[in-house]
Amino acid sequence: MEKKSYIIPIFGAIIGFIGGCFFTFILVFITLFSGAIHYIPLIIALAAVLYIGFVLHSFDFFTRKKVAKVFWTFALGVLGVTAMQPIFHWFDNRIPTVDAEVNIYQYEPFVKGNQVEKLPQVASLQLQEPLPKIDGATALYPLYAAFVQAVYPEKMYNPYSSEVMVNQTPDAYANLLEGKVDMIFAAGPSEQQIQRAQAKGMELKLTPIGKEAFVFFVNAKNNINNLTLEQIKDIYAGEITNWSQVGGKKDAIRAFQRPQDSGSQTALQRLMGDKPIVEAPSENIATGMGGIINEVSKYKNYKNAIGYTFRYYSNEMVRSKEIKLLEIDGVAPTKETIRANTYPITSDFYIVTTGDENTHVQAFIDWILSEEGQRLVEQAGYVPVTEYE
Repeated sequence: MEKKSYIIPIFGAIIGFIGGCFFTFILVFITLFSGAIHYIPLIIALAAVLYIGFVLHSFDFFTRKKVAKVFWTFALGVLGVTAMQPIFHWFDNRIPTVDAEVNIYQYEPFVKGNQVEKLPQVASLQLQEPLPKIDGATALYPLYAAFVQAVYPEKMYNPYSSEVMVNQTPDAYANLLEGKVDMIFAAGPSEQQIQRAQAKGMELKLTPIGKEAFVFFVNAKNNINNLTLEQIKDIYAGEITNWSQVGGKKDAIRAFQRPQDSGSQTALQRLMGDKPIVEAPSENIATGMGGIINEVSKYKNYKNAIGYTFRYYSNEMVRSKEIKLLEIDGVAPTKETIRANTYPITSDFYIVTTGDENTHVQAFIDWILSEEGQRLVEQAGYVPVTEYE
């Protein structure tokens, strides 16, 4: 009986190893680049199983049924284990992410059919060029878009490339400090933003124009409707970690946070005072060639989650009926409780300037603080900072 030559199988195994490594590397790189890192163990395991199976087949090991059975049992076990993370990720993605962002384009000034609030009469102030350059937080864009439509000349104001922009709070502050805009509409600055201004020899001037409530929300099916201020602080300090500790079901608390320097994260830091904040839930995100970084997770509406925002945002979010706002110390966050200062976490929001602005800025601020401006604050769904008849 002629002895079988193993030269071709050995050569095939070498070529298969080189080719398999190359294509596995390409797939892993693409997976990293796309951010789907949870698939990497499964890709590597699948490549290894296919290669080992190919080699065993080439050397006729599968002619022995027992060897084939052991191999495929082991292979399926490995693939099953490595598939658990992608499966979990798929189920996890089915849990809705609660989006607190407003649709900014529906508030773009002077666009036909927009949802911008309008005064019943022509505003007493009508600005002309050079117009103050504005930026601000997304949560306040519906408000300052109404101001712009009332007193600015009618034309197109693209939200990202005009005198009237909208950004997230950190970007708005950065644009102000870099002199790209004259004024911003935002919550008060974080300590880091104050320090950046001081480093540039600037002083941030804050003019209160309205009041807002800092609110906490949970899954609509959570049986908790009220927390005390101290319980909120203890949750975000990591001292209360289970809903059963505050009268809820026995389930670990997922306390979501917002990115550093955002308006709501600054509000949380102020609320906590000297009490340290527990590390936020994070997710691994591939950022192009930069590799893997940890970022604060977006709020996912897990049954055991808690998050926070401002009341105006919450009005946009609660429409989905998937979350509910919590009462704090037995007080619900409403315009009435904000106005009466009975809701425990009420704060002002501001026009922020640096003192080196367009000559029309002060006239604009004065008008916003006038009865006309404050009425428009009310109409837009916010709480004015001053009372009027």
